[in-house]
Amino acid sequence: MQLSSAGSAHLNSIRFIRNLHLPNQSDHISHTGVTMSRPVMTQPQQLFVSSVEADWASGICDCCDNKKQCCFAFWCCPCFVCRTTQQFGQCLCLPLLDVFGCVRPITMSIRVSLRQRYGIKGNLCTDCLCSTFCLPCVWCQMATEMKKQKLPTMQ
Repeated sequence: MQLSSAGSAHLNSIRFIRNLHLPNQSDHISHTGVTMSRPVMTQPQQLFVSSVEADWASGICDCCDNKKQCCFAFWCCPCFVCRTTQQFGQCLCLPLLDVFGCVRPITMSIRVSLRQRYGIKGNLCTDCLCSTFCLPCVWCQMATEMKKQKLPTMQ
């Protein structure tokens, strides 16, 4: 016996309904009836958008103002950028993708994101140049900015 396309679709929907997970007493159910298997650990961060553009809290060459941070960034840059990226709320290993090219797309995108979040003046060309030629200084500048702006860390 051959099923029509409508009959086949109906049979598939019955199979789908049979495979649905029905909540039991061990599941957490919210007031909307949605099953939640894991609690929310961190809340989404509010995006700060300012109509007034500000300057960076520190200059690109002011990385030596904080000696401990400067040494960490220059002597163990991969560790420093991974930690700073995690504090920004992104994947810990994301900056490691920057090693595959001369232009640093991850560093540049995080710098742009940080600039937009805090309404800092700048442009994509400057971000690209700084990210390509002054990598440790850029990461020191971003870490300093996050501390000055009191960005909640995601540890």
